[in-house]
Amino acid sequence: MSILYIMVEPSSLSDQFLIAMPALDDPNFSKTVTYMCEHNEEGAMGLVINRPLDLDIHELFSHLEIDNTQHNKGYIPIYQGGPVQTERGFVLHRDIGEWEASIKVNEDIAITMSQDIIAAIADGKGPKDFLIALGYAGWGAGQLEAELAANAWLNGPAEAGIIFDVPIEQRWTASANHLGIELKNISSDIGHA
Repeated sequence: MSILYIMVEPSSLSDQFLIAMPALDDPNFSKTVTYMCEHNEEGAMGLVINRPLDLDIHELFSHLEIDNTQHNKGYIPIYQGGPVQTERGFVLHRDIGEWEASIKVNEDIAITMSQDIIAAIADGKGPKDFLIALGYAGWGAGQLEAELAANAWLNGPAEAGIIFDVPIEQRWTASANHLGIELKNISSDIGHA
């Protein structure tokens, strides 16, 4: 009798939403939505898309000493992308373009870590849809999988409209609704059969 062994690769969570369950009380992630930019056997990286800082784009331009005379879209918040490397900036954007340090997440969305995109935004030549974050959410090998198994998160396909068009305060519930889930109907008590 021969035994067939099948190696199953874990499915990647890249280009998915990671939605905090109502019972998740970690202050870094309570009621957050994280857009997953990368996930592989070495770990995972994403940006929280619904945690604005008390900082706007014009203050960022000033801090980086970038002339912003062409950018006149009013108040645009900078986000707390996560608790890792909070001094480092990331731009999540549509219209992938050609920037110095970008990672393509899908056909329409990329994450850029170089300052040239910030200068282009200030000059009115950057992507139309973008989200700027300081810091990121990161997990080591197997860590995110363990948290998913412990029911800390919901995950499912991301929707660019939720990232770029839905008001910040509605993104947590909108991302769950996108998966067909009403967060108010989820009990904070975890039960085991």
